[in-house]
Amino acid sequence: MRIIAGEFRGRRLLPPESDATRPITDRVKQSLFDILAPMIPDAIVYDCFAGTGSMGLECLSRGAAGATFFESDRSAVSRLEKNIAMLGVDDRAGVIRADLFGWFDGRDGTTKHPSADLTFLDPPYRFLRERPNDLRRLAIQFQAHLKPGGTVIFRHDAGDQLELPELARTDVRTYGGMTLEFLQAS
Repeated sequence: MRIIAGEFRGRRLLPPESDATRPITDRVKQSLFDILAPMIPDAIVYDCFAGTGSMGLECLSRGAAGATFFESDRSAVSRLEKNIAMLGVDDRAGVIRADLFGWFDGRDGTTKHPSADLTFLDPPYRFLRERPNDLRRLAIQFQAHLKPGGTVIFRHDAGDQLELPELARTDVRTYGGMTLEFLQAS
């Protein structure tokens, strides 16, 4: 895993320790960020189910103003924090080590964070089968945390589908067994 463009181009990130985190391939990452390039400068980014932080760190490398990473797995948080420190972006990055679903609906008591321009939603693929109602609820809550015109990039198994009527689908890209949906608050 590495940063593919921007200030930290070519820098390697610590990989995940387990199979729980699914890194995105460089080819797919490049295609995704070619699409997102005009949206990134000065953006506020949420990287949900962040794993080692590859997506949010790529945004910071390309000029995003800040990134908030949401991850509850201890080993992934440890790697994420090391990656943030290794790149020296502590001043532009925050890590929320809490249940993502609780944070967005205010149950965890955290302070308010700025609304996001870009949100990466990359839950474990099993969530679409095991917790579809939680993901739908999360999509509803994203509306309150997205700036007008903000975009959610939802990564999931190409064989799965989840209707999120609160978010309008603006684009869909499938790469092998993975789908990336581009969504905006409707």
